[in-house]
Amino acid sequence: MATVTEAPQKSTSPHLSSNLDSSVLTTIYSFPDMEPLRFEQYSSRHLRLPLRKDILHRAVIYEGDMTRQGTASTKWRKDVHGSNRKIRPQKGTGRARLGNRKSPMLRGGGVAFGPKPRDFSTDLPRKIYDLAWRTALSFRYQKGELIVVADGMDIGYRKARYVKQIFEKNHWGHPDKRSLLITTSARKNLFKALDDAGEDGRVLVDEDVDVKDLLEQGRIIVEKSALDRFLWQHQSDLASHLQMSAPASVVS
Repeated sequence: MATVTEAPQKSTSPHLSSNLDSSVLTTIYSFPDMEPLRFEQYSSRHLRLPLRKDILHRAVIYEGDMTRQGTASTKWRKDVHGSNRKIRPQKGTGRARLGNRKSPMLRGGGVAFGPKPRDFSTDLPRKIYDLAWRTALSFRYQKGELIVVADGMDIGYRKARYVKQIFEKNHWGHPDKRSLLITTSARKNLFKALDDAGEDGRVLVDEDVDVKDLLEQGRIIVEKSALDRFLWQHQSDLASHLQMSAPASVVS
């Protein structure tokens, strides 16, 4: 799993926080045997940010609002087809007042203040959303729940029992909270196996991941290229000289 180690670096100002001026080292593992391969260095501004629950909450609400369809539709009184003739006189019958057959009080009439198609999406500044992304990744990293593996994560068989053995060996399965695996592209064997072993975890392509996905499961197992793409895409709030360059997978 990720190793938190500060790489020495000179600071130009004593007033700057050492956490933000230093770098952190992350261990890259092979999959599925999880043998350490090498260390990779990341900026603390990408993987060691303080926890901000308010920003994470705003990002999750923003993503939820974006997914709402807003297609619910009912017929109001004016939308119902029928006569506008008053059903009975206003007075003299001893019964309640009643208008035409479009009244919401009658069967087949319109709906009073029913839903109409609408857009539920809300606005969130891009810089806040990008900060939420890196805050979620930093939260996982600092808890030791961000596991970075080499590219090409896949298994040799499309059997659920095979992936269950891997999860049980590394304590990734249901008893130890489910895990989220993130790849840069669809892998037939891994996706099929986890589709049949959904109680232990799930696997997503990096394009389908959002902030909520990073917070739901017990841990994240992510390919290095996918992690680099996340950090590169979500750094608009950083100054240009602090931003990381585009990953090789994006440039190519």
